[in-house]
Amino acid sequence: MPNFIAFISYVFVTSFTPGPNNIMAMTNASHHGFRKSIPFNLGVGVGFFTILILSNLFSVTLYRFLPTVKPIVTWIGFAYILWLAYKTYKSTPIETDDENTPASGFTSGILLQFVNPKAILYSITTVSTFIVPFYDSPVVLVLFSLFLAGVSFLSTGSWALFGSLFQRFMKKHYKVFNTVMALLLVYCAVSLFT
Repeated sequence: MPNFIAFISYVFVTSFTPGPNNIMAMTNASHHGFRKSIPFNLGVGVGFFTILILSNLFSVTLYRFLPTVKPIVTWIGFAYILWLAYKTYKSTPIETDDENTPASGFTSGILLQFVNPKAILYSITTVSTFIVPFYDSPVVLVLFSLFLAGVSFLSTGSWALFGSLFQRFMKKHYKVFNTVMALLLVYCAVSLFT
């Protein structure tokens, strides 16, 4: 049986800290409003659930090869997150009524999970450390995956709510906001090596 306090602490701290999902959810909501960000957040939950199921299915194999794969995935993730930081820093406010710039949708939320190194590394780590060593029932593995995807949805929803509540402020001070968000992404990238 895993240490549930360590498991819950790890899950909530990792889920609610800045990462591509949370920052994209907040940026999406700050530009388009909370309601229009909901499909993206649902897509993140579904995509994350899919990543978790794949991690469950392949965790034994991945765990065996993790020492050789981890440095490669870490460098790819580092480069990707730095690219997101650059794009965030350079972005300008989007007018909410501009039909040419729709909010990121459900499909975007799903697809982001397959290129999100934080989500992939988090899934592999959580599954191989806290779940698979103690449970092998497919039902239990699916229930853990649903729980973790639910926490992910709560996390992106919280960040989106924050973004929508401070929408006017962030539009007025978008350069400062973008700089802070870009620096948080740089922090995420650097933390991959610590």
